[in-house]
Amino acid sequence: MTMRSRLPAPPGQPPVDTRPHRPAVARGTAFWLVALAFAVTMAGTTLPTPLYPLYQHRLGFSTLMTTVVFAAYAVGVVTALVLFGRVSDVFGRRRTLLPGLVCAAAGGLVFLAADSLPLLIAGRVLSGLSAGIFTGTATAALVDLADEKASDRATLVATVANMGGLGAGPLLAGLLAQLAPAPLRLPFEVHLGMLALVTVGVWLMPEPVRITGRPRLRVTRPRVPERVRATFLRASIAGFASFAVLGLFTAVAPSFLGRLLHLSGPALSGGVVCTVFAASTIGQITLVRPLGRAALSVGCGLLIAGMALLIAGLAVESLALLVGAAVTAGLGQGVSFRAGLTVINAEAPIGQRAEVASTYFIVLYVAISAPVVGVGVAADVVGLRAAGIGFGLVVALLAVSALVAVRRGRRAQ
Repeated sequence: MTMRSRLPAPPGQPPVDTRPHRPAVARGTAFWLVALAFAVTMAGTTLPTPLYPLYQHRLGFSTLMTTVVFAAYAVGVVTALVLFGRVSDVFGRRRTLLPGLVCAAAGGLVFLAADSLPLLIAGRVLSGLSAGIFTGTATAALVDLADEKASDRATLVATVANMGGLGAGPLLAGLLAQLAPAPLRLPFEVHLGMLALVTVGVWLMPEPVRITGRPRLRVTRPRVPERVRATFLRASIAGFASFAVLGLFTAVAPSFLGRLLHLSGPALSGGVVCTVFAASTIGQITLVRPLGRAALSVGCGLLIAGMALLIAGLAVESLALLVGAAVTAGLGQGVSFRAGLTVINAEAPIGQRAEVASTYFIVLYVAISAPVVGVGVAADVVGLRAAGIGFGLVVALLAVSALVAVRRGRRAQ
């Protein structure tokens, strides 16, 4: 057994820690291990998407309850953002990422045992906690582990890991459920194996920040300085519309395909949802910087066009139009989200930038859940087609209002 001790130190000095150092990989290697862990964790949050129709058939619940199960994820995310948003600055990146992985694994285990709605909801809350812990911490860890001159690359890798993981989850689950046995078990078993591997990688990463003390659970209150409120409002309206679109496709797209277009199959559902996230990633990476100040307006325009395609696709039961809506709305979502975050960060005071960004993300995750539950309620009352068309109209109107506000704000400058 290795003995651990502390040597006495001169008066007024902390004791010298003689415990053997934990083995750690090089920072460059750790960078890619964290990126892989980020992608795997986020994939787990969308893994159930193409499986919802199977759960509906087995447990006999409605479209409304599907949206409630999905929305439980946002509860976990917002809880993590409010309670743990600043923990990694004190406790360390590595020590914060590991509990995030534990939450992800716990969510997967709950889904393996899920034979009731309460268990499905519990699994989604745990997935949300893992995403809420991981999103900010993993992004910060990648920036910390990168070279000082490579912060832009680190942010790009974080974006690809985040959105790429979200898109890979439904595609992986859909293919496994379509082509292999045990469709409600195998996707989670495979994901748990992937989590075990990336947990080893995170365990071996060097701690990139100085640990300054013990973390305290402090509620992060949503606040926006007065000087930023006009910009924040414009960006938040566009962001709300864009994340509502993500919520709709992630929660209800399988029902659209199966019940309205009569095209069943987890692989197809997973592929359509993956398309939305892939388009979002492309929009964030390739369009935001070249568009500059026009990015938020263009993002709103793409959201409006995407909703027009969605409404048409539901009205005439066209898979091509639905896929076109996924691509167009996904591009609009990515551009609107990234452009909104960019303008908020640019105008927020340096000392309050993290606080304002956290408030922005809280708005976004409310948007990803609340409107979708509204679609579920409407589907039970007026039918799924009418509910989807009504959702498209509401999101288009939100995007129009954001577009008008952006143009007025530009004239006032």
